[in-house]
Amino acid sequence: MDKLLARSRHLAVFLFGGVLSAAVDIGVMQMLLHAGLHFSAATTAGFMTGLLVNYAWHSRVTFDAAATPSSFARYLCVVALNYTLTLGCVALAQSLAGMPLAGKILSLPLISVNSYLLGKFWIFKQQGNRFDDDSPT
Repeated sequence: MDKLLARSRHLAVFLFGGVLSAAVDIGVMQMLLHAGLHFSAATTAGFMTGLLVNYAWHSRVTFDAAATPSSFARYLCVVALNYTLTLGCVALAQSLAGMPLAGKILSLPLISVNSYLLGKFWIFKQQGNRFDDDSPT
């Protein structure tokens, strides 16, 4: 029971980090739009800021791992994979139902699970990680 509670708490921390980074992304974008920056530059700045917040949160809080150049490179690979999965879902929903937003919404749980599993077992995998299956919780 304690292990289940710890895993649930860990998943909640992961999801909170995603919501936090999305809020930062949108907040920076809106702030820059309000300041008169072109929408493409504001969108890019928001995305990049959210991406950095997401990486920092998950490395330090979710997975309790050191931020390193190699883990950041792996993180960027997962971002690219998730982007590709999202585009695939959007294209599929567009071709089947003419509803790209449905594909975007359906992609969210897929990329969340993908991000969590790859974060735990690849990006931030380390010896003695407090969230490894073999460690006591």
